Formats: sequence, C-alpha cells, structure tokens
Amino acid sequence: METRGRPYQYVGPAELKELVRAGGEGRSMRSAVDFGMWASERTPDELAEPFTFVVDAGGVLRLAPRRSEHVVCAGGDEVLSAGEMSFHEESGRWEVEEVSNQSTGYCPDVISWPAVAEALDRIGVQRPSGFTHEVVFRRCRSCRELNIVRDEDFVCVFCGEDLPREWNVAELDR
Repeated sequence: METRGRPYQYVGPAELKELVRAGGEGRSMRSAVDFGMWASERTPDELAEPFTFVVDAGGVLRLAPRRSEHVVCAGGDEVLSAGEMSFHEESGRWEVEEVSNQSTGYCPDVISWPAVAEALDRIGVQRPSGFTHEVVFRRCRSCRELNIVRDEDFVCVFCGEDLPREWNVAELDR
C-alpha cells in the first residue's frame, strides 16, 4: 500500500501517552467491509457526533470514540494524520460529512490531507476534497509554546514573537 506524507510523532502530554495499552488502539479500517461492519455496530447517537481518527504509519484509517485520545487511537505510534471525522449515510453509501486535523497530541500539518484521502478512498467512503476545518499548528521558537494560528496571524499569543510559516511543532530543542 503506497502512502504519501510525513510521519508525525506524539508531542502531547506524557501522562496521556501513558494511557496507551496493547489492543486499545482505534479500530482499523482496511476495506469497505471493515468500515461497513464498524458503522453497523454504531448507535445513531454515536454516529451523530465526530470520531477521533488517525491514519497510521501504514496508511490505515483507525477510528475511536470522539473523547478518545489520538495517541491511544494510534497505539502510541507515529501517524500520517490525525483529527476528528464525522460520517453520514446517504442512499446506502457512506460519506465523510466533516473532517479536521484537530489533534493537539500530534498537531499534524494541513498538508497531511493526502494520507486521509488515500485511506478513505481505499475503504470506499466518499470524502471532501480537503479538510473541512483546517487547524494550523506552530511552535514558538522563542517561548516554545504551541500555538494555533488563526486568520493567517503568525504571531505567538503567549509572547508576541513571529511564528514560522512552515510546520515546526516537533522541534525538540526545548
């Protein structure tokens, strides 16, 4: 399986990574059959809200309940993307209704979309042409705080320094 993209390591709080347990990762969606079985097991209430997702290093979509930690969904491993995703069924076909890269544990760049698109295409779920809600993460090189950039304002909300235009969240020189 050919998968594009760079891997993202977990950059969130250590105490959340300690929640990772063997067998506790999100449900892997390797085919349309996997997704269909998973969706049929969900209640209407579950399907009414978004799910936590990751695309693992092998390009496989993993899904978990919304309040799950991304690092747990990923089994503690690196990912090609992470965020939240909601689905709806129309005329017997599943579609992604909304999808974001909102994960403060991995902080994937918006350029991680192709990995999500490939994973969804592989399982036959209709999708939008990109994230329906993009989150731009940057780490301040001065104070080291993680920032969410809004309205193209690349300025640290903590110290006022300029933020880099390129993704830099995993810089480890803390």
